[in-house]
Amino acid sequence: MYLPRQLISKLYLHLQNTRHPLSPPVLILVALETDALCACRILTQLLKHDYIPHKIQPVAGYSDLERAGTELVSPMMETRGGAGGVVVCLGVGGMVDLGTVLGLEPEGEENTFGGVEVWVIDSHRPWNLGNIFGGFPLEPETEDARTFSARTPIGVNGGRIERAYKPGKGGIIIMDDGDIEDELSKERDAYLALVGMPDIEDDGQDLGDSDEDESENEKDTGDISVGAGRKRKSWADSDEDDDEDDRPRQRRRSNSSSPIPDSPRRPQHRGLISLRDDALFSSDALEAPPAAQPPRGPSAKTLRRRLLRLRRENEGVLREYYRLGTSYSEPISSMMYSLASELGREDNDLLWLAIVGVTSMELYGRSSAGIAVAARRSDARVSGWLGMRGARIRQLLRDEVRRLNPPEIGNGRVLPETTGVIPTTARSPEDTSIRLSPEPKFLLIRHWSLYDSMLHSPYLFSRLKTWSEAGMKRLHKLLAKMGVSLVQCKQSYAHMDMMLKRELRTKLLKYASLYNLDELVPTIDTDGKDRGGAKDGWGFVRSWGWRATLSAQDVGVVVGALLEVGKNTTSADDLPAGPSQDPLDVDNNQSQSEEWIPRFWEAYDALEDIEALKAGLPTAQYLHKAIFTAGTTILKKKQISHLRAFRMCVVKDSPDATLFNHPGALTKLALWIGEALAEQEKEATGGRLAHGGRGTPLVVASLDDKRGVYVVVGTGGGGGPDTKFLDRESAKKRAEEKEAKAKAKEAQRRVKDKIRAEKKEAKRKEKEEKKKAKSDAGGDDDEEEDNEQDSDDDSDLSDSDSDDDDESDEDEDELDQELERGYGLNKFGTAFQDVVAETNARVRIDSFEHCVVEVKKEDLSGFLESLSMKVVIG
Repeated sequence: MYLPRQLISKLYLHLQNTRHPLSPPVLILVALETDALCACRILTQLLKHDYIPHKIQPVAGYSDLERAGTELVSPMMETRGGAGGVVVCLGVGGMVDLGTVLGLEPEGEENTFGGVEVWVIDSHRPWNLGNIFGGFPLEPETEDARTFSARTPIGVNGGRIERAYKPGKGGIIIMDDGDIEDELSKERDAYLALVGMPDIEDDGQDLGDSDEDESENEKDTGDISVGAGRKRKSWADSDEDDDEDDRPRQRRRSNSSSPIPDSPRRPQHRGLISLRDDALFSSDALEAPPAAQPPRGPSAKTLRRRLLRLRRENEGVLREYYRLGTSYSEPISSMMYSLASELGREDNDLLWLAIVGVTSMELYGRSSAGIAVAARRSDARVSGWLGMRGARIRQLLRDEVRRLNPPEIGNGRVLPETTGVIPTTARSPEDTSIRLSPEPKFLLIRHWSLYDSMLHSPYLFSRLKTWSEAGMKRLHKLLAKMGVSLVQCKQSYAHMDMMLKRELRTKLLKYASLYNLDELVPTIDTDGKDRGGAKDGWGFVRSWGWRATLSAQDVGVVVGALLEVGKNTTSADDLPAGPSQDPLDVDNNQSQSEEWIPRFWEAYDALEDIEALKAGLPTAQYLHKAIFTAGTTILKKKQISHLRAFRMCVVKDSPDATLFNHPGALTKLALWIGEALAEQEKEATGGRLAHGGRGTPLVVASLDDKRGVYVVVGTGGGGGPDTKFLDRESAKKRAEEKEAKAKAKEAQRRVKDKIRAEKKEAKRKEKEEKKKAKSDAGGDDDEEEDNEQDSDDDSDLSDSDSDDDDESDEDEDELDQELERGYGLNKFGTAFQDVVAETNARVRIDSFEHCVVEVKKEDLSGFLESLSMKVVIG
């Protein structure tokens, strides 16, 4: 089932009204990522406010999710001695059949879910359609309620929860951010059609494209008469089949603990149709036949072929959806803030958590094309993370900052951010406000020197090419032109000369265009480019009195580093030694997750404790120094090889190579290198990316020697990620342009008709004058010539009209031309699964990011060879 956006508070209000001291605690399953941590913080604040007990369980991957289902979720079922309850999944489970993974739909049992209600808030796509349009306990079967739709709970229509729905009976409930209702109508119709079909055997025969073959076959087989008193056997009764063989499915993961969504479950097996009609097939031989026989209906074989064809079509719709590729939608921290807003609980603390969660999505390259290089396209109206939707979310957050943090009036001070200076201190010892700040694209600038902040910025790394000697000279030359000496810029930014800070933005704007750094600093009011004071591109800054002032990007970087590296890691010697067992062994996987889960609590505490957050700054600096070093080594030594479908590199010569055994750190490195490669592609091709604007995908592998396994991540090339969200806005614009063009064309036709009428009238008058002047012989010939001339003129006018119509039709066709669904999406997940199914490679697919896998060391070459033949980007 899915809960529409406008009813987002319905479930929480029911939980709030039905909780009592003896109720079981709410179980919260949280992914190990910054956005999920922020959403968890927001939810726990709401639960604490309402005195609702809860328990947090970090989940590292699908194996952890199954373990949590066995140990924590299944015992909650009423059929197993539990009392039911609520399970909240934050960033986990949206792409798999949760009923099966959590053990809530055991095979062979009629009573499912057992009063356990699972709420799913996840930004990963594609959805598991079984969770959306199914995922509820069926009502008891009666004579009047035998079909799937008839046994659907009250208040659920086609999977959509309506106001009449009463929670508490259990089920899986997806919180919709708007995508399900806007984009999945075709998949919904196909899914509901499949669950309403009977189970029949599909032997894979060619059914043709129409019923013509069936009608020909009926001529041969349809004349077989049915003897009086004999009952024709229904094919539905003879086709006893296993449900699993007849359902459409997405291929299951091999060597993986996470099942891929199965096709829709159906109610109990039943026949499609009965061909027994006592009026037609009477056992009384003496009864006279009627005078006129009614037309005979299609045979059972024809019905079977039609049903099989329809079923294959619907299966194809679901299969196509699952193979579109992975993508991301609205951050779950933003969804949780929407819930708090509906409840009237929004404040600065919750708003800040939502801002950090949204910012972290961009840091990890999570866009509408899956994990991909950030889209920075000068030709697009809106570029960057999530395109138009991302711009709307950021603008909403900016409006909330203004609402909850109104400016101080009457003090007469000019705020530094209005002049382009980023704030580094609080306004007062009690200042905990959130402010908008014109943040440049530097990294940790408040806690590093200006030089280090610029050097470790991925934006400057890709455009200045600082991995090379020439790139370092460009950086030094830029600083020299700005009038900043190396001694000054290597001081801590907080202690730099105040005059340099005030002039920094002006100098960056003056020389940025010379180095292809047009987006280095955002616009401000005095530039004249900030449309309506919207402050597009501005960042968010919060102060904790005199103790600290950090931007949302700073917090996202630190929390991410704590998750990936650990709290007290500032050198390679501090890294823990990994296990040396078989990497595909279950006990080994559990020990790895046990190593990661303590980092979860460190990051979770840092979101609330400013001192713990400040203590994580050296860890973040160490991680990004390692990323810069590894990226420089790979690009400088030209260790990137070109395969058929993607580029490939292996992290092996870096002194901190063990850092990149964590998927999050390896993903950051891949995005760092990918952005540099995308800029090189643009320079080589005149500003356009390869593969039709999609960019060249990149695969990065890191060897974990102690486990004997390669961690592999595949990222998109940085092209076409946000077009699917721009289509909605551009469709409205196209409709307006069409309407305006139609009106212009109609006005043009009226003008031409008027001109044509005036010409005809002039011709007629001229002809009448000629008739009067020439009343003797030869007048008929002149009349014929005049008629021919009139017809020629009319044909010329009609030809010009038709040419104009053709041109306008071509223009409309260009406007109507939309990019194919799935364009630019990251398809490494489906490609990995295909390779596993076709080869004997030992692969573990356990991450919630389907573009991340682990491959046995000896199998990497064969794995990559097979992968190079797959389509890895939409």
